[in-house]
Amino acid sequence: MSDLVAPFRGERYAAAERLSALIAPPYDVIDQAERARYAALAAENIVHVMLPEAPPAPPGGPDDDRYRLAAERLATWRRTGVLRRDPQPVLYVLAQDFTLPTGERLTRRGVFAAVAAEGYEPRRIRPHERTHAGPKADRLALMRATATNIESIFVLAPDRDRALANAVANVSEGKPDATAELNGVGIRLWIVHAPSPFPLPPSPLYIADGHHRYETASAYALENPAADRVLALIVSAQDPGLAVLPTHRVIFGTGRELDRMLPRWREWFDVLPLASGRDPVATLASLGQGRTACLVADRSRILTLLLKPGVLPDRLPSLAQSAAVRDLDVARIESLVVKEILGAGMSTPIVRYVADAKEALEMVQHGGAAMAVLLNPTKVEQVFAVADAGDVMPPKSTYFVPKVPSGLVLRSV
Repeated sequence: MSDLVAPFRGERYAAAERLSALIAPPYDVIDQAERARYAALAAENIVHVMLPEAPPAPPGGPDDDRYRLAAERLATWRRTGVLRRDPQPVLYVLAQDFTLPTGERLTRRGVFAAVAAEGYEPRRIRPHERTHAGPKADRLALMRATATNIESIFVLAPDRDRALANAVANVSEGKPDATAELNGVGIRLWIVHAPSPFPLPPSPLYIADGHHRYETASAYALENPAADRVLALIVSAQDPGLAVLPTHRVIFGTGRELDRMLPRWREWFDVLPLASGRDPVATLASLGQGRTACLVADRSRILTLLLKPGVLPDRLPSLAQSAAVRDLDVARIESLVVKEILGAGMSTPIVRYVADAKEALEMVQHGGAAMAVLLNPTKVEQVFAVADAGDVMPPKSTYFVPKVPSGLVLRSV
């Protein structure tokens, strides 16, 4: 058994035929309206524990007993057989069948396992994002109350010999042990009952999603040394279904007209109008093969911005100092394009992040947005390079799809 990655005794919903009504996306992509929708699907939907709600506290009563109620609900589900724990340590192979905004159909495969919750100092688990204290305090309070990984982090294994990719592909050729559907994504789950020959990946592993959850689990492990692992979906970087979408920037606010910013942008970029009839996403992908490129749209036109060769100095005050981050399209465009838009005008800007380019353009044409900046996606190898450099990406640099469903497998810690 690896000391980094290991099988575990997972807990799963007993009512497999109702699984679609019991699972949900990760907590951090669910707003209040969506939480209410999932909660209404079933009294046992995972959001009732993952995002617990408590009635308003009476005067003089406790400020917040959400976490206690979550723990009580989880205990009830265990006692009444809603959740059942597998008798032996196993691995769980997951396949997710999904559609990209372009219409392309893909299947991403990975394996749920228990990964060492040891923080970043050993460098066996590597981050690429900076976290915030608020979400970690919330998740730590829930973990203290429930002593359970309610949902999974998502990590990537370089897997250069494709051992992991081949293993999960072989397992997923058989009949699944459970199936479900979540927001148009097909879900299939297999239990690997004899996990010992399964090729568990070596270090390093790279966090794709779930930095807050991993840091929370590592903090909890310091309080409770027996809780030294965290539930993780491990996906091979060689998996053909691994998809990273860009997060386009949509900016709201008056006084932000393209003509005001064009002189500044022309110092850095070759600026041309998007030819009539050209597909914006395909054009951007083609332009970005050799140079940093983006599209900027307002209500009347779409411009292509192509970074001029050799114009970037080694160090820009607004760019991070590591070469791995300076080389990112998203870092360059955030610094040279987005910040210029945000700094224009007298109104306070609002930025929304959208993964679908058509949706971003629609928000400019008919949704009241002043401007949209469309980007190419960050490459997985760039995520690795930033993490290896010990640096962090700008916020909203990656959007891995689909999200890992919560509630398929839980893990007692």
